[in-house]
Amino acid sequence: MTPMLRAAEDTRMSARIAPPTWVVIALACAGQFLVVLDVSVVNVALPSMRTDLGLSGPGLQWVVNAYSIAFAGFMLLGGRAGDLYGRKRMFLVGLALFTLASVGGGLAQEGTQLLLARAAQGLGAAVLAPSTLTILTSAVPEGAARARAIATWTAVGAGGGAAGGLVGGLLVDGLSWRWVLLINVPIGAVVLAGAAHWLVESRAGDGRRLDLPGALLVTAGLATLAYGIVQTEAEGWTAAATLVPLCAGAALIGVFLVVEARTTAPLMPLKLLRLRSVSSANAAMFVSGSAMFCMWFFMTLYAQNVLGYSPLGAGLALVPSSLAVVIGSKSAPRLMPVVGARNVAVLGTLLAAAGFGWQSTMTADGPYLTAIMLPGILMMAGAGLAATPLAALATSGAAPQDAGLVSGLVNTSRVMGGSLGLAIMFTIAAARTGGGTSGEALTAGYALAFRVSGVMLLAGAVLMLVWLPRRISRR
Repeated sequence: MTPMLRAAEDTRMSARIAPPTWVVIALACAGQFLVVLDVSVVNVALPSMRTDLGLSGPGLQWVVNAYSIAFAGFMLLGGRAGDLYGRKRMFLVGLALFTLASVGGGLAQEGTQLLLARAAQGLGAAVLAPSTLTILTSAVPEGAARARAIATWTAVGAGGGAAGGLVGGLLVDGLSWRWVLLINVPIGAVVLAGAAHWLVESRAGDGRRLDLPGALLVTAGLATLAYGIVQTEAEGWTAAATLVPLCAGAALIGVFLVVEARTTAPLMPLKLLRLRSVSSANAAMFVSGSAMFCMWFFMTLYAQNVLGYSPLGAGLALVPSSLAVVIGSKSAPRLMPVVGARNVAVLGTLLAAAGFGWQSTMTADGPYLTAIMLPGILMMAGAGLAATPLAALATSGAAPQDAGLVSGLVNTSRVMGGSLGLAIMFTIAAARTGGGTSGEALTAGYALAFRVSGVMLLAGAVLMLVWLPRRISRR
């Protein structure tokens, strides 16, 4: 399609009656909820999957890894595809692939079929996730209204991750492991129908073609890095199986940056990284994600392996934390106009650091109120309070034609930071535990992971205070 025809098409699309803003926000948040929920919901179902499909230990690990690697590797490509080919179109394509892959995974009869379905889910999520944020920010003008919309998006996404254990426990106990995947089908179908009817197409590609060399390099680089990170759990940090993909992934990213500097229509214009709001907020999101992502993992292990909670009981125990992250996210827009986006991010990070410090005093026989509930509320209220201004800053200041790419960068920073942080914290906890299986040994390892995460958050707060712009820039 020529630029003139594309412009005419966009004019016709924009002439359509715009849907109510709340409908656009609801659809975007529903898509984000599904994407984030699927990162964590399968964890509770893994033992049942292993029994039913005869999966080996490494095969079981790849039920999670196949999704996360595809998700992290293709997200920048998914974001740029939305800019060039249409945000609504990519939303529909990503959600359709995600939903169909959920059918395949839920009906899988062999381990190989399940792993292929999980990889396809991750690919669909990588196309869908950047479009959710871009559609939202395109529908709501910059200012207080957009901050509230981003807060809702952040809260729903964080709630999806937090609800994974509870939802998974309910489905596995009440139905079967297959329903942690099949539950996506009716929800996905409803959201698809709503998006096809209500969303208005938008793009800002100006007739540019996709930078294929850049797309291949960054996708291969991010996927290889993600593979190297997940290898640390089984192989350790010094094994060739870990070091080779980590080094290869870093080299591919380096080549990608060189190619982008010389391409006339790059996949990721490097000038974006010279925008203070974009570079600083993504760096802060990477650091805070590295520390905060491990919270749900270790809290679930502590509740089940040390305190003896059932999977469903562990999910219920973390409900107050799930509510806290929503409250924190929704409180941020009220504070941002008063004290500035940067200060709200710093305040939230310090609050989370205090919660991580409290959690690091955990004992093998700790009471629920002070060993799980109250520190969990502090950690997640702080996480929600920090996430909203960081997402708002990261998407501010960029040109409209780069909105999808910036949204993909936001999600990539969060996912890669969380994956790397979890790998590091798992290694730290395992080293402290020293192979022990008693409640005291396990608690000592988990406590050290929380303590190190708290220190990382303090460093992240300093980074934010020094580098983040005080307020959201306007364009």
